Amino acid sequence: MSVVRDLILQADDQLRYPTGGELRSMVEFLSGGSRRLSVVKALTENEKKIVDEAAKQLFTRKPEYVAPGGNAFGQKQRAQCLRDFSWYLRLVTYGVLAGTTEMIQQIGLVGAREMYNSLGVPMPGMVEAMRTLKDASLALLGGDQAALAAPYFDYLIQGMQTTT
Repeated sequence: MSVVRDLILQADDQLRYPTGGELRSMVEFLSGGSRRLSVVKALTENEKKIVDEAAKQLFTRKPEYVAPGGNAFGQKQRAQCLRDFSWYLRLVTYGVLAGTTEMIQQIGLVGAREMYNSLGVPMPGMVEAMRTLKDASLALLGGDQAALAAPYFDYLIQGMQTTT
């Protein structure tokens, strides 16, 4: 769930105290807490703006998604699409906070293929949607904040690509 927890569990599994390197990793993780919180705050406070921009980018790149017969055609389907954008953005914030991709894997990727296939949503479309979510988020963040958040979006995108 977090770097600190993982390092403690690893040491405990081996019936030893954390090593100097593990302790330094914990200090580094903990000292970056305010930076992680600022990223999460920015993403959370701008969720609607990010989701709207990501949707605009996606539907500009893939207008067939909102055309008759497309997966985001109609008010209900579009609302569900935007709901998923928000949900995945929230998962990225969990990853940033915890300093690990574990929650993204467990909640966002395990079963994603089956769920989206059962709903008739092609995974390549979800991959493209996550790319636009990343682009909209990083453009809002910029600089060091974007560098901190980017790997979590990349993990999500890569995970969805491997489920296709």
